[in-house]
Amino acid sequence: MANPFPGMNPYLEDRALWNDFHARLAVYISNQLQPQLRPRYVASVEERVYLEFVRREIIPDVLILRRKPADHDKGVAVLEPECDAPVVLRLVETPRTEHAVHIYDREDEMRLVTVIEILSPSNKDTRSEGRSLYLRKQREILHSAVNLVEIDLLRGGEYTLAAPLELLHAEVPNGWHYLISIHAYYDPAQFYVYPRTVRERLPVVPIPLLPDDKPARLDVQAVVAQCYVDGAYEARVDYRRDPPPPAFSEDDARWIDALLREKGVR
Repeated sequence: MANPFPGMNPYLEDRALWNDFHARLAVYISNQLQPQLRPRYVASVEERVYLEFVRREIIPDVLILRRKPADHDKGVAVLEPECDAPVVLRLVETPRTEHAVHIYDREDEMRLVTVIEILSPSNKDTRSEGRSLYLRKQREILHSAVNLVEIDLLRGGEYTLAAPLELLHAEVPNGWHYLISIHAYYDPAQFYVYPRTVRERLPVVPIPLLPDDKPARLDVQAVVAQCYVDGAYEARVDYRRDPPPPAFSEDDARWIDALLREKGVR
């Protein structure tokens, strides 16, 4: 079954599906670009692994009690708490894996030319180590001779792209749900941004290479469509439920409901 949405499927933003979807996106982006890049360039799927502390809250249901000596006059023993029961916060180290696509120049000792980042929930979470690592890498790329492409298919979380948010609001006052930003190192003052709503097809975008070479072409919608089919998400998504948060506007929610009913999945 094909993706019922014309663009990004918001149900794929669910945390239960995102890791699988994210990994597929990176692989299929690389696969789509590879024939266009040869023979000079090569695309590679790279992993970034880090440890994040996740808090587990444990509420004990047992009190430590001590028995107060019996009152010999009344013959009654009294139980008193030795200590009040705490809430225990245990920090658990959880490995996180994120994927990106790197494009290398084979004619220049595998020089890194372009990085394509696919944002994850941790990149947009101000409490996450993943965000700190992402923003640090973003700054390093922007100050280097490397092109940066950022794909944000998550509505939730903090704004994270390198393109200035205030300028984006001025140019796109009606808002967006999804964003793709492109920055070429040889044109440092420009960001090329593609805003899309849930109702719109995701764009075909240029992937910059070295200045003398024609950009590659990435059809983001085609990649998402392939992920949806190959990931068998039609068997994993319950379209009777609302999409994962954040909630859509009432107008968009009505549009989604009508679309899913028309497609016969609700």
